[in-house]
Amino acid sequence: MAVLGISGMQYSGETFPDVRIVLGEDSNVFTQMISQRLKELMGVDIEICRTFEDLQMANELSDEPVKLAISNINLPGAENGEALEYLIDCNIPTVVFTGTFQDEMREKLLAKDIVDYILKDNVFAVEMLAESVYRFLTNHRHHVLIVDDSPTARALLSSRLRRYNFRVSLAESGAKAIEILKANPDIGLVVTDYNMPDIDGFELTRRIRSVRGSHELRIIGVSSSTNRLLSARFLKVGGNDFMLRPFIDEEFYCRVNQNLDTLVQIKAAQARKK
Repeated sequence: MAVLGISGMQYSGETFPDVRIVLGEDSNVFTQMISQRLKELMGVDIEICRTFEDLQMANELSDEPVKLAISNINLPGAENGEALEYLIDCNIPTVVFTGTFQDEMREKLLAKDIVDYILKDNVFAVEMLAESVYRFLTNHRHHVLIVDDSPTARALLSSRLRRYNFRVSLAESGAKAIEILKANPDIGLVVTDYNMPDIDGFELTRRIRSVRGSHELRIIGVSSSTNRLLSARFLKVGGNDFMLRPFIDEEFYCRVNQNLDTLVQIKAAQARKK
């Protein structure tokens, strides 16, 4: 039975019994709450590592790779962030679950290309963590197309989305985007720049909407322009969302999630009517 998360994300009821997740946490309260919730929602049996040594052993003494790590910044035996450094060095996707957080810490975490970070400072912390884990395990089902004539911008957005386990295609022009969309009907989200030399973001959106509606594909426009009217114009030609650069990672990821959650819910509603 489908269950809605606190953000509106829909759990499908699917279980992941073979997925290997390790939890680096020394708090008995949090280990119990996290273990129970992930088991209830996803059928996942996590491996609890209460010390840095436990974490290293869990990774190095098993032939089965770790799919995802959930870790506090500090653990007994690694009071200065060594556990997180270790996980990143081992290329293990990691969700940080921490009670210590400042702007400087945020910058350091995002620079390490972590999957996500969740703060322990509210009653919904475990629910938010569960959603982050579920998204990581299922995001590969979503195919996202990035359209931008700037190689740097394409690389940055691609890196962000792949960090979250999305499948990503890239187009350097509006014409190429249309070509890719025709060849990949499974694409559910387009993130497009406004200012492009051949077909701008407005015209690309119009052409997409002539063949695919918002119930099938979502479109997020992005621009570095200071013209605040761009967002209104973009939405009026069929876009679903709009962001002005520079934007922060958390905002970008939330906008992507919200649009894809809407698609999932629309498809679920359509399936119930059949």
